[in-house]
Amino acid sequence: MTAVSGPGPWPGGDGDVLEAQMTVLGDLADLPTGVDGVPFLVQLTGRGPGADATGRTAALLPGLPTELGPHGWKLADHAGGDGRRAQSLLREDVEALAIAASGYTGRLSVGVQGPWTLAADLYLARGDRVLSDAGAVRELGEALAVGVADHVAEVRRRVPGADVVVQVDETMLAQVGAGVLPTFSGFSRLRAVPGPDLVDGLRPVLDAVRGAGATTVVNVGSTRGPVVPAVVAGADAVAVTLGGWDERLWETLARATERGVALWAALPPAKVSQCAGPALGELVDLVSVPWRRIGLPLEQLDGVTLLGAPPRAGVGHAVGGTPDMHRGLLADLGRVAEALAERAHA
Repeated sequence: MTAVSGPGPWPGGDGDVLEAQMTVLGDLADLPTGVDGVPFLVQLTGRGPGADATGRTAALLPGLPTELGPHGWKLADHAGGDGRRAQSLLREDVEALAIAASGYTGRLSVGVQGPWTLAADLYLARGDRVLSDAGAVRELGEALAVGVADHVAEVRRRVPGADVVVQVDETMLAQVGAGVLPTFSGFSRLRAVPGPDLVDGLRPVLDAVRGAGATTVVNVGSTRGPVVPAVVAGADAVAVTLGGWDERLWETLARATERGVALWAALPPAKVSQCAGPALGELVDLVSVPWRRIGLPLEQLDGVTLLGAPPRAGVGHAVGGTPDMHRGLLADLGRVAEALAERAHA
């Protein structure tokens, strides 16, 4: 059946995590009939460093301590307070999830940065982005594979009824492959990583997730190029941010769907008018119209999962909006998913 989930970021600060987690579980259990809710481990980015996506994922890396530097997170020679804070926040979140999801059975999503996006965001202890050093990239990917598998095992231990889905954020994969990321100095660009290397870097993490008994969704953002490496590397699903009609993107998605790879469609907030309310029909059309145009079987619309794109606060990676705004986004997606399910069975 059609489903609704979220990428994880949620507004809130210290002391808000349990309430936020209970809200997400409650709201996604209260969707329209025929729509499956996929609760997610919340990420309260408003708590500051260590609650952001890069610091949170770096907290999973065994044997690779990290700390905050002038450009953000970087590898460190020794474990320090920054890394311990990130690990502490992640433990707090998993503990809150265990309380809020007591007795829960069904799919449950957790989010991490993928190896290439992490290598682009994370800096060496002394030097450029990790992406600039092929050996460091391999070491980072190997550590991430171990760390994510351990994270999945911990979530499954704390929520025994969970069918864990790992959302692997690779929204910088296109930039990595295109060679457009600036060096530390800003005067040149890092080398473009060939497609086969992208696959080889991503596959160990996806294999580790599968070995831990979970499934993967690789979030590639709004561009077509990264879909193919994600599919070849073994993703169970790809998450793509949808906008207007893009024939080449939809041809790529159609080929992925034919290979059994599911679509998670990230949708923008609905436009709202004072008279008619949210224009949910436009969001339904963002998925269903190109789906029909490209020739995919209509009944397979029933397998699409919808993601809301969280608004940004405009500073760093902090998520914007209020909890009520985010709850409204999930409720809107529930109605969109219901409409897609109706079209699938029309």
